[in-house]
Amino acid sequence: FHSIPYLAFICQPLSILSLESCNKGIILKKWSGWRPEYANEKYDVIIIGSGISGLTSGVLLANSGKKVLILEKHFKIGGWTHTFRRDNYEWDVGIHYIGEVHNKWSPVRKLFDLVSDNKLKWNKMDDNYDRIIFPDKEYNLTAPRERFIPDMAEYFPGTEDKLVKYLEMVDASVRSGRNYFGNKALPGWLPSLSYRFMTKKYFKYSDRTTKDVLMEIFNDKKMLGVLCGQWGDYGLPPTQSSFAMHAAVVRHYLNGGNYPVGTSRQIAETASDNLENMGGKLYVHASVDEILTSKGKTTGVRLKGGEEIYAPLVISSAGVVNTYGKFLRNSPNFDVFSKQLQTVSQTPSYVCLYMGLKISPEKLQEKNTNLWIYPSYNHDENVENYLQDRDKEFPVVYVSFPSAKDPAYMKENPGYSTMEAITVLPFEDFEKWKNEPWKKRGDDYEKQKEKISQRILDKVYKYVPAAKNALDYYELSTPLSVKSMANYKKGELYGIDHTPDRFHQRWLKPKSEIKNLYLTGQDVLTVGVTSALFSGLLTASAILKKNLMSELMKN
Repeated sequence: FHSIPYLAFICQPLSILSLESCNKGIILKKWSGWRPEYANEKYDVIIIGSGISGLTSGVLLANSGKKVLILEKHFKIGGWTHTFRRDNYEWDVGIHYIGEVHNKWSPVRKLFDLVSDNKLKWNKMDDNYDRIIFPDKEYNLTAPRERFIPDMAEYFPGTEDKLVKYLEMVDASVRSGRNYFGNKALPGWLPSLSYRFMTKKYFKYSDRTTKDVLMEIFNDKKMLGVLCGQWGDYGLPPTQSSFAMHAAVVRHYLNGGNYPVGTSRQIAETASDNLENMGGKLYVHASVDEILTSKGKTTGVRLKGGEEIYAPLVISSAGVVNTYGKFLRNSPNFDVFSKQLQTVSQTPSYVCLYMGLKISPEKLQEKNTNLWIYPSYNHDENVENYLQDRDKEFPVVYVSFPSAKDPAYMKENPGYSTMEAITVLPFEDFEKWKNEPWKKRGDDYEKQKEKISQRILDKVYKYVPAAKNALDYYELSTPLSVKSMANYKKGELYGIDHTPDRFHQRWLKPKSEIKNLYLTGQDVLTVGVTSALFSGLLTASAILKKNLMSELMKN
């Protein structure tokens, strides 16, 4: 799940200053704000958005000698990787745990190290990384991978052979994805020539729903509910989600979860430092209004303030809905893009309750295990019931403990803890306030937020009872927060849905139909920060006509 920040800011002509307080005093961070005269500088590539996909593309292209400009609409860089603070509390807005990075030889770790210039450090979570909670029983997902089958077989006796088959299918699905996604970066006519060969195996898994595959193996609805207990990580319950997406998430976490030391903002901060050290430029408060095109190719961008910036290459990290549905509205290709957008759907929206507590992480909860709380084993029914009647139980409540995962936070803020609780909530519930400005949406809006907050708190107190007497602060983000700050039109959770049909959309690739215009981000690959990270590598590979993945693994 992702959430969105609230952060007070001071706007100066030259820079944006964000204040962060901790026990060691106040730390000033300086983000360069956009100024019209910067449009006169020469750039080799313009990147729209400073999320991890944009940063990764930027670092890799700068490393190849290109002068990179990154434009960020928000007043902080990093997209889903940045954080916000209230007094002694700091919350992540999208990074709740990441798999595989504890292994320094894994591709994920190697790419994070490359992008951050080896400055990014990780803390491994407790082995019990996820707990799947139902009214009658709790199920622990515990690292390492070797524990998965015996642990599940203890919950469901006699299923060892079926569990072996299940993991074999998970592994096979992930392996088959290498060619499928690699095809997206091939130059010229090669993607079309090799498409059928490179995608055939992957479609064996992506064409089937998660429920279809799991019921074929186990034929057990309770087992289906447990094994899909992480469905919030990819945004769709089992009858709607592609098994390939489910398999990717399961495989990613089998050996446990990790969290960035110094909070998730370290991801963006180390990457942006690396970019700037190579001569790249990054500006906040630089909202792009349009991608400029002429004679079938891109020439640059126009900002909200009217400034036009020109460059031979443009990369959009703003998602396909914004890129094709908004930035290219005056392009001759707009009708074609509009039809393409009709073949995909946007993921659901959500709310996140941020909680600050006057209690140490150790006293709040024994471990830093994520909690997935469900009203029943039937995830699809839970979602449907809730969408029809908001008084029904939340279909999922995900509870995370960022302070307990970060040793640096615990050292700097002894006796304080943070929590986050996330659940699904349709954008339509907030639509009547969509044109009102941030923090000025009126008393009715605040009352609605308070009602939802109290419902979430009741659920949290039931499973984390120590939180009730320790609660010091809470704040709810809504789909309008995402719309305002992340530019997601309907507060989408993960861009576009990961249904079986999504993986047949050949236009979801780095190279657009407009010459020298490229895309990057989770819409190009799949959901999540790690996927967005690799989409940056894929886009840079397509531009440079190099296999950067092969080069990465050789280093």
